[in-house]
Amino acid sequence: MSAAAPQRKPIDLTPDAIAAERRPPYRLVVAYSLFAALSIAANIGSQKLSFWIWHGVGGVTVSVIVGTAVGLVVKYALDKAWIFHYAHRSVAHGIRTFVLYTAMGLGTTFIFWAFEFGADALFHTEPARLTGGVIGLVLGYFTKYRLDRRFVFAQ
Repeated sequence: MSAAAPQRKPIDLTPDAIAAERRPPYRLVVAYSLFAALSIAANIGSQKLSFWIWHGVGGVTVSVIVGTAVGLVVKYALDKAWIFHYAHRSVAHGIRTFVLYTAMGLGTTFIFWAFEFGADALFHTEPARLTGGVIGLVLGYFTKYRLDRRFVFAQ
């Protein structure tokens, strides 16, 4: 008498199954990485524009704040719709979700800012500062996904 091999379940890539998955499947990782890259581009691009408009006293600080705000809004919209497939129950619930999303991002923003301002303090060049910003954003987004999945968009 031979033992039957266990049957494998087919991979379920529906949004609900993806959201419930403990380890993100390949498609989710690719989508999240693409959206992080788009958000980084929006952040760095708006920093460049802001610094081009105002590069006087406090210009770097203002550009980083502008970039952070633009990147936050872009990333929230993409994550909510395409990564977590999340729908708000009401306007108040939507505001609460955005505030919680922003709060989770505060710690990861410090990672980003530490790398960007650290590179600026060490090298005193815009390319170094922006490279530090990109490195900080990548590390921050890796952390942020885990926080958002657990605390912000938990079903």
